[in-house]
Amino acid sequence: MGNGYDDAIISEHRHPTRAELDAVSTTNPIIVIHTSGHASVINTAMFKLLQIPEDAKDPQGGHYGRDPKTQRLNGKLEENASFTALIKLTSLLPKPTETDGLSQSLKDFLAAQDEWFSYGQTTICDGRTMGVGLTLLREAAAKKLIKADIVYFPDFEANKKEWESFLPHYMKYENNLKFGGFKFSDDGSPQGKTAWLTQPYLVPPEGQNKDYKGFPIFTDEVLYEDLKTIFSKNITAQLHVNGDAAIDQALRVIEKLKEEGIYKPEIRATLIHVQNSRPDHIAKIKEVGVIPSYFSGHVYLWGDWHYNSVFGPQRAAFISPANAAKNAGITFTIHHDAPVTPPDLITGVYSAVNRITRSGMVLGADQRIPVIDALKAITINAAYQYQEEDIKGSLKAGKLADLVILNKDPLTIDPKELRSVQVLETIKEGKTVYKR
Repeated sequence: MGNGYDDAIISEHRHPTRAELDAVSTTNPIIVIHTSGHASVINTAMFKLLQIPEDAKDPQGGHYGRDPKTQRLNGKLEENASFTALIKLTSLLPKPTETDGLSQSLKDFLAAQDEWFSYGQTTICDGRTMGVGLTLLREAAAKKLIKADIVYFPDFEANKKEWESFLPHYMKYENNLKFGGFKFSDDGSPQGKTAWLTQPYLVPPEGQNKDYKGFPIFTDEVLYEDLKTIFSKNITAQLHVNGDAAIDQALRVIEKLKEEGIYKPEIRATLIHVQNSRPDHIAKIKEVGVIPSYFSGHVYLWGDWHYNSVFGPQRAAFISPANAAKNAGITFTIHHDAPVTPPDLITGVYSAVNRITRSGMVLGADQRIPVIDALKAITINAAYQYQEEDIKGSLKAGKLADLVILNKDPLTIDPKELRSVQVLETIKEGKTVYKR
């Protein structure tokens, strides 16, 4: 298993193939996972291990890549095809052994928690909890190993049979673990070209024609029924929407539920990523009463790719439109989406403030925001998103002493130097949990 290849920045600007992985080994099963997490590539031995036949049909909300000439499976798995393979694969892996009373999985978990602390974060969101991840979080909480506050959002489809079992735990920290609502992944990745758009990709991925627009994960009917189920219980949702067609769908369905008196803005449903947003989405987001959470780091990390290959200049200039949201009086947040990127909110702030890509191009100058608004987006606004603004997000008597000490004042330095800001110390409820 390998993780993190990125066709946006490797010189060939394409995914590896089954044939290339077969050249590595025809006996050892191999899977390499795209940096977005929304696609992977496997070799022939992995096809056999996972029992995926050569004539496999695309699953709902997923896609098997095929060689355009031979129509043979080329190893690429997208969305639900990839997620299903990964879930099955993790179930086949040997169970981790215990040393010092802890499994390797728990030791890795603790190392990850320490990494989050090193980036100055005391509240951690697990944005799509499934399978072994849910078991791991519960085990860590039961053993009182969690020092941060962890808010988790189980994938609704993956946990549909037992969704009601989560309800007694809603918005309650139990040994620092809180069930914060359910996650819905409505489409894929723009940098991986699986996000669902209304207009075609500027450069379609290999094997697709010029009209390719990505694809949805849900029908309107399925999303409506699922959201109705949880909103009726006043449980919130995070909806992963990258492409403008997916944003349209989420707003359309939630607006209908609002008109029926089922969705109320105080539920605080959140649209996650909202990359390929359009100007007309801003008024609708405000009207429906949802929170946009922008993955602003896209501007720096993939802005050139979006400009040259994914969206083209006009659409790329409006990704993560934080200033449009600010001007409309919308409460918005900024996130980093680890492990797609490191848990680095400072780069998110830098990107939202400067809108500078890796190559140095300014992408969408009119969507730049002041530093103070970017800092609010990762503190007080984030606390509001998780319905914790009464205890977190600002310095006020009676709130938790969750603090960071930085080596520079982000409000007084040159905004272009924001990425050089380092966390010197992280304090959780008055206790130091990280020191540089």
